Amino acid sequence: MSKFIDPNILGKLGTLGQSDADSYPFGIVKVDESGKILLYNKYESELANVPIQTAVGKNFFTEVAICTNNRIFYGRFKEGMISGDLDIAFNYVFTYKMKPTNVVIHLYHDKGTNSNWIFVKLR
Repeated sequence: MSKFIDPNILGKLGTLGQSDADSYPFGIVKVDESGKILLYNKYESELANVPIQTAVGKNFFTEVAICTNNRIFYGRFKEGMISGDLDIAFNYVFTYKMKPTNVVIHLYHDKGTNSNWIFVKLR
């Protein structure tokens, strides 16, 4: 599974703000180690039909994208949090509050800023 995030973007995660995140043509979600959403970009908001202000502060896995609260998605995130190494891409189908939507997911932990990211691209 190819990771679709440009290395240049990964280098900017420490300074990535809302307006920059909104300019990218894929979903960008920044979460803490428990899954609480710290940043939720416009693309992801429109894809999931969840307003940004509704998503921020909620748990991605248990409150916003409930269809990800499983071993395949959340399990991989938790394993990455435990091991301290999270950089994995996989195909997934979103089904919560939407018609089944095929996506590529890239879970990433930025060691330099100690931040966690969920990138979402339609496939």
